[in-house]
Amino acid sequence: MTEAHHMTEAQQLTIPDHIHGYPDIAFGGYVAGLLAAHSPADTVRVDFRRALHVGKPVHLIESGGDRVALAAPDGSVLVEASPSTLAITPPPAPSWSVAKTATETALTSPKRQVTDCYGCGIACPPGRGLRLFPWSTPDHDLIAAAWTPDPNLADANGELPAEVVWSALDCPGGIAAWVQSDMGQGAFTAALTATQLRPVLAGAEHISHAWAIHRDGRKHTVGVALSTADGELCALAEALWIEPKGA
Repeated sequence: MTEAHHMTEAQQLTIPDHIHGYPDIAFGGYVAGLLAAHSPADTVRVDFRRALHVGKPVHLIESGGDRVALAAPDGSVLVEASPSTLAITPPPAPSWSVAKTATETALTSPKRQVTDCYGCGIACPPGRGLRLFPWSTPDHDLIAAAWTPDPNLADANGELPAEVVWSALDCPGGIAAWVQSDMGQGAFTAALTATQLRPVLAGAEHISHAWAIHRDGRKHTVGVALSTADGELCALAEALWIEPKGA
């Protein structure tokens, strides 16, 4: 079973140490999915205000309305979620064969770093990370990956919880921005807006695909979709990535 975040009756939680992107920084998609699971909205926008570290207690704050946030012990807001909408239309998912070729290319490319990123790190053991390996399709129009979620990422019903589904909507967008709009190193997810349309099942074949939408200086907007192997859309996201100054 997936390792749960630790929560007390006082709504204190800690992101486990292994759920990180950059070292010691909690994985953005996972954090966003945690907040989305507490939101009453079908489509949620999550804004990252400050870095959230793994292994450090934070507080889940529900406004009693439609906003949810994670705050530091001093009360400063780190991440905030609010209802939103999505206006993007995803391009058709590539075939399973094309997505599988992209993943095989990712695993053999000398350009790909070996990391333990919770989303796309090859150094993560199965079930401790998503092991989602996106790369360019042969025609370079999309970033894609073939993905079969490990059963240890699922809940008791075999479904991936929101925090894992949203995690799958994170890294592919960053790779799309790096490859398609020349995003610099050290960029981070500043906002993630997503909706889940159907359950994502462990052990079932899925296709991830992502594409660059717009660039404005250091800001990169990307789209990410997660589909079944037959191309039925499971989840859709739009993300804003920002390069650090001087990247």
